[in-house]
Parts: sequence; C-alpha cells; structure tokens
Amino acid sequence: MFCNNKKKKMLHFQKKQNMRNNIKKNIPFYVMFIPVLIYFVIFRYVPLLLSLIISLEKYQPAKGIFSSKWVGIEYYKQFINSVFFWRLIRNTLGINFLQLTVGFVAPIILALLLNEVGRMRYKKLVQTVTYLPNFISSVVVVGMVVTFLSPSTGLVNNILAHLGMERINFLTEPSYFWGIYTVMTIWQTAGYSAIIYLASLTGISSELYEAARIDGAGRWAQLFNITLPGLTPTIVLLFLMKIGRVLDVGYETIVLMYNPSIYSTADVIGTYVYRRGILNGEYSFASAVGFFQSVIGLMLVLFANKIAKKTSETSLW
Repeated sequence: MFCNNKKKKMLHFQKKQNMRNNIKKNIPFYVMFIPVLIYFVIFRYVPLLLSLIISLEKYQPAKGIFSSKWVGIEYYKQFINSVFFWRLIRNTLGINFLQLTVGFVAPIILALLLNEVGRMRYKKLVQTVTYLPNFISSVVVVGMVVTFLSPSTGLVNNILAHLGMERINFLTEPSYFWGIYTVMTIWQTAGYSAIIYLASLTGISSELYEAARIDGAGRWAQLFNITLPGLTPTIVLLFLMKIGRVLDVGYETIVLMYNPSIYSTADVIGTYVYRRGILNGEYSFASAVGFFQSVIGLMLVLFANKIAKKTSETSLW
C-alpha cells in the first residue's frame, strides 16, 4: 500500500516536472500566441457573451445592456414558433448541403487536376486564373451575376434566345436560386481553397509514387492508393470546420441577390437576422437567433468530431 502511494506521488511529480519543462521550452510560442488570444477574447468571446445577455432581455439602447428589462428565453420561443422557422432552416440547410457536397468537393478536384499538370507555366497560369476571383468584392461578383443573367441583355439569356428557347428571369424564379448561389460561390472560392490541398499534396513523398510506378500502378491506382489517402487528414479537418458553419450562409452576398419574390428559397437565418435586427431594430430577437445558430453549429462540430475520432485518426482535438 505504501509502495503504491509512493509510486503515484512519483508519477504525479514527474508529470508536473514534464509540464513545467514543456512550458519553459515553449515560452516563445506562448508569447507569440498572446496577440491571437487577446484578439479572440476581445472580438469573439466578449461580443458572444454580450449577445447572449441581450438575447435574454428586452434590450433598449437608451437603457444599456445591464439596465434593460429581463425577459428570459422569450425571444428564443418567438423564433422557434415563428411561421418562418422551418423555411429558414430548410433554406439554410439546403444551401449548405450543396456547399458541403458540390462546393466542398470542387477545390479538391481542382487541386488534383492541377497536381497532374506537367508544364509548370500552364499550371501556374491556371492556378492564378482560378485564384484571382477570391479577391473580387462580393458586390462586384453579384453585379456580374446580375449582368450575365439579365433577362433582356444577359449573356445566358442571349444564348438561350439564339438556341430558340424562351428568356428566363433567373433572379425572380425561386427554383433557380440555390443553383445560382452555389455556382457563384464555387467560381469565387474554389481556386483559393485548392491552395490548401495543393500544399498537402506537396507533403506526400515522391518515393511512394516511384515505388507505385515500379509495381506497375497507373495514374488512377496512384490517385486512389497514395494521393487521396495522403489528402484525407486535410479533407477531414476542413470538413469538420465546414460543418461548424452549416447554419451560417454568406448572408451578405444573399442580401445583394435576393428579393421578396424569391424569399421562399433565398431567405436564410442570416438574412432574417439582418432584416429583424438591423432594419427593424429588434436587437434582442436578432441576438437570440444568432446565438441559437452558434449553439447548433457548436453541437454539430462536436458530433462530427466524435464520429471522425471513431472512424479515422484525424480530428480537431
């Protein structure tokens, strides 16, 4: 009994000593992390806490956060019982489902295609052309979409008319919105997102490919047995991070594109919060919806991370 207690104390002392040694060894890294920590505390966690407080009271700017009337979860109930609740959830999940399938896969395919290009000049040219749209303002991108899809002078409708088909006012037809938004997002972000996968591909040992070629493996065999397994950790991590934003669609772009005639498919949680919170001044209600969105996102990340731990060796923590 005495020996067991002595061993436990020794192990506990060794763990403490190892922890102290690790802290001393990594002091420069902790110092470098301090600005990041300060940024997240000031601009992320403090606003989140204030948003939670505002969502639980009838906030009035004149009275301030701590003097407004406390109403509890009243605004959460209002949102869940709202006639728009299921429409918002359906549209948000529907658009994000396309982003998680088509939008998430597109940069992976682009990176794999660029990795197979032998001529460096052509490879750099294609990479630059696909990378540049990321730096174009969303306002400009939406303006380009509106111009291309114009029912009278748009390029798409001119082609349809040339083929003998009727012109379509795409931006007033609810059934087209999800597809338009997905294609636009892929065009704008695929090239930028592909950079991460290209960086991961450079980390795969060339000796694996040489050994595969010696064994007679073709391009497809190398892709499925070397390239994709090498990319899997990166794909899993980015997918987990993407799931955390499954209820967070880029509402800024949607606000520029949508109109009342397509609310049935274009109205998402973010745009609803914008209308109720910013335009109508219902800050408490908007904060409740935003916090609800954050909590669901956190739960989805935890769930997806747990599955990733069980099915693979890659996870967020």
